[in-house]
Amino acid sequence: MVKVKPFAALRPPKSMVKEVASRPYDVLNSAEAKAEAGEKSLLHIIKPEIDFDPIADEHAPEVYDKAVENFALWQKNGWLARDSKENYYVYAQTMEGRTQYGLVVCANVEDYLKGTIKKHELTRKDKEEDRMKHVRAQSANLEPVFFAYRDNDTINSIVSKVTALPAEYDFVAEDGFGHHFWVVDNPADIEAITATFAGIDAFYIADGHHRTAAAALVGAERMRNNPGHNGTEEYNWFMAVVFPESHLRIIDYNRVVKDLGGLSSQEFINALGKDFVVEYKGEGQPYRPSNLHNFSMYLDGGWYSLTAREGTFNDSDPVGVLDVTILSNLVLDRILGIKDLRTDRRIDFVGGIRGLGELSRRVDSGEMKVAFALYPVSMKQLMDIADSGNIMPPKTTWFEPKLRSGITIHTF
Repeated sequence: MVKVKPFAALRPPKSMVKEVASRPYDVLNSAEAKAEAGEKSLLHIIKPEIDFDPIADEHAPEVYDKAVENFALWQKNGWLARDSKENYYVYAQTMEGRTQYGLVVCANVEDYLKGTIKKHELTRKDKEEDRMKHVRAQSANLEPVFFAYRDNDTINSIVSKVTALPAEYDFVAEDGFGHHFWVVDNPADIEAITATFAGIDAFYIADGHHRTAAAALVGAERMRNNPGHNGTEEYNWFMAVVFPESHLRIIDYNRVVKDLGGLSSQEFINALGKDFVVEYKGEGQPYRPSNLHNFSMYLDGGWYSLTAREGTFNDSDPVGVLDVTILSNLVLDRILGIKDLRTDRRIDFVGGIRGLGELSRRVDSGEMKVAFALYPVSMKQLMDIADSGNIMPPKTTWFEPKLRSGITIHTF
């Protein structure tokens, strides 16, 4: 069962929230962040290399020092201020007319260490360590992680009651997505939330595997280094926004490849015919995959449908049945010789939020030779894999909208 607790957030005044809140550190490169960051933007704290001219190496010691300096300045200037008591918070996001409602909580470090907070992706040690340096230096979780849990009527009822009241924050970001925020400060509601989650069996990491690992591992370091550790310290907790599974939608995460491994286009299409039914769809309207095990391919100015043949995948294997696995095994590996999606420079990944037009653009520009679009993974598939202790292939899930950073911060 999972443990949660309320916390006294550092957060912006209502009049400044749109200026302070930013996109997450990992969806912008340094140049994009520098161009996007206004005076009060949290990007100056989570990507402080942008404050150097020229932009500094994000891993340089002076960059971490700058993050600490900026974090202190934001508090001194009143751009971030602490709530007077411990609360839970509701954070909702609206995209394309659809709103998802999450609770901002403190999740428990030991729940992550013992696997009650379940993951579906591998993490890279270098990326973990980079995030850990920020958490260590700031003694803070500056950006929330994004968890899912199985729907619960009690939590849904409390969230519905809270969100019937006027929002504390309500703004539309530059990408057109709405962000809405309420403070849950009623003691009875706080007690009910804590007690109800104590009966929920697991959280599932939806987005933010490296941030989750970094937050939990720094908490574990503080435990080991504190001779008087008793379990009540704030470092035992880290900030998460938790959503009921029914509210979340995973969108496609697509692939583009630089070459055909020495094959001509016709030879490549012929090779695909062994494991797929290949249908040419034309040069105009992009073809979007219609169901699981159906893929879209863009090659030489035309769109194709690829449907995996029966017997080429194992429906009883939670990882083997994934379309990313089918594409990786039968096309990227078998035909194109791409063995390691994490390190091979012949392949790149395109989040579905950019649309299928981004796939054709990158091929038509000559940068890439072929593109593949996949049918999105379901939340059930993600949770089944996490429950089984398996790991998804790299770049399988893309959640949108992304959580804004800087709406709440947890310090310890």
